Amino acid sequence: SALKLQGDGCTQLLVKGRAFPVKRDLYLVGFGKAVLGMAAAAEEILGDHLVRGIVNVPLGIQNSLQRAGMQEMLLKPHSKIQVIEGAKNNLPDQEALKGAVAIQELAKGLTADDLLLVLISGGGSALLPAPIPPILLEEKEKLTKTLASRGAAIQELNIVRKTLSLLKGGGLARLAYPAQVVSLILSDVIGDPLDIIASGPTAASSHSIQDCLQILTKYNLLQSLPESVETVLSHSPTKPTAPEDYSHVCNVIIGSNALALDEAKRQAEGLGYATLILSAAICGEVSRIAALYCQLVQLGCLGLAGLGEGPQGDKARGNLLQLAAELDIPGLNLAEFLQAMRGLGPERPVCILAGGETTVQLQGTGKGGRNQELALRVGLGLHQAQAAEGRSLARCDVVFLSGGTDGQDGPTEAAGAFCSPELVREALRDGLDVEAFLNNNDSYTFFSQFQDGRHLLVTGLTGTNVMDIQAILIRAMERS
Repeated sequence: SALKLQGDGCTQLLVKGRAFPVKRDLYLVGFGKAVLGMAAAAEEILGDHLVRGIVNVPLGIQNSLQRAGMQEMLLKPHSKIQVIEGAKNNLPDQEALKGAVAIQELAKGLTADDLLLVLISGGGSALLPAPIPPILLEEKEKLTKTLASRGAAIQELNIVRKTLSLLKGGGLARLAYPAQVVSLILSDVIGDPLDIIASGPTAASSHSIQDCLQILTKYNLLQSLPESVETVLSHSPTKPTAPEDYSHVCNVIIGSNALALDEAKRQAEGLGYATLILSAAICGEVSRIAALYCQLVQLGCLGLAGLGEGPQGDKARGNLLQLAAELDIPGLNLAEFLQAMRGLGPERPVCILAGGETTVQLQGTGKGGRNQELALRVGLGLHQAQAAEGRSLARCDVVFLSGGTDGQDGPTEAAGAFCSPELVREALRDGLDVEAFLNNNDSYTFFSQFQDGRHLLVTGLTGTNVMDIQAILIRAMERS
């Protein structure tokens, strides 16, 4: 829907209504979890004008989409686009490096009469690894993993990655000069910042070497860096490249978490739910976000029980406002959201939707992902609230879902999980220590204990990536 080719006399590429003349050759490169489907659609639109393309996509995605019958997201048999699969479990590897080198060589050979269409989505950072020599891929990968395990946010990881990369932080755009560069971007980052999504290979970086050093200091890594990283950091320019060096580039966001939430709202309303969207910018440590969702559920249950305007409702609203102030979620107007909740009648079930990306501070050695851990924490929190306060919560059926839109959550085959206070109660009855699973970051193992893994959300790779989505379903129980 964002891309058209217009061929009356002078051929033009139209991107959301903006025209780019196709003077000579049109090339395509791409990297990310959603890029295969994007490339298939782009090739269909570009036809014979496309000379050559290279896309780096996650390992196994072609098989996954084939098995799911998603033919429209696969390239045709005689495609001009070369597909390289790599980055198993969303981690850079030699195959991803091979693809990055091929993209680098293509970009370097372009002229002022060429047009380079760049397709970018989340996961692009892992699929475009090209460390600045003498840094080895293994050294950069180890540093990134250490940062992630210490709770670094995706924005912080990307600042460090692009400082140590040839292609990130605008590197690809600089290499492609003087060709016209047009990037179509699916955002997997809160606020859709161009220089952060996939580490901004076609955007002017707003970060300097100092930002990278601050992050390494914050997570106590400055004293234990490999010699190669120290060498690169000591020779890096202290100021970001000037924005005017990117006058040949046009970056366009064509998909985001907010768009996914809007579609989820449409679907939920079609199923009869009174639906509200909380935010597309949920971020913070999973335990704090779980507390926010538990308070929201309690308020929703009070509303369905007709107690939302009493002292209990006032207390729940006060707790929520205080928690939201502490979390400082970008753009969240909780007071307005709570007013909208007040307008929901008790006759319809409620669906609350939210999206974004949480972080987990790893303490244990278990297996899981941020979505599964968030779901389990919400389930446990609601169970504890039921035990403590009881009646209004006990009158509601509640299901909480957290899932990654890419179909992956940590190093597991699950995209996320469904949880409820009933599930936690069942687990405790069966002798499972829920808190021990959480302390060991072992949410996947917990959800795997149940028959047919019915509480795990398993989708396979979805072919898209616009961060995570959470859904809270609340309905009043029928009185017997």
